[in-house]
Amino acid sequence: MVASATSDFVAQVQDWADVAAAGIEALAVLIIVVAILVATVAVALRTFTPERRAGAEREYRTRLGRALLLGLEILVAADVVRTVAVDPSLESAGVLGLLVVIRTFLSWSLSVEIDGRWPWQTRDPAA
Repeated sequence: MVASATSDFVAQVQDWADVAAAGIEALAVLIIVVAILVATVAVALRTFTPERRAGAEREYRTRLGRALLLGLEILVAADVVRTVAVDPSLESAGVLGLLVVIRTFLSWSLSVEIDGRWPWQTRDPAA
């Protein structure tokens, strides 16, 4: 009787965690899509004004990079929730580790693209 109640509770927690992970993933996608739309509209409006046109491409790339960084970080959170609560196995932990490594590499690449320097380098005050 106790084992049955415990397994029912665990199943309910896993179901809730799966729904939460799906919601977090949907939030990440929504953030990326909305940020892309906002950045596109902002830069498109900026290009209509000749004196503000300079630097529009750089601003666009920066906005897109930041949106992707935020989306990647939220997707990692969803993967952690899913791995820890829904499928806590050695195989899923290995897949999570691989996903985190790949997304970390992407995040670093985007960060370098946005800032033009490695995160441990000091900012150039003249820039």
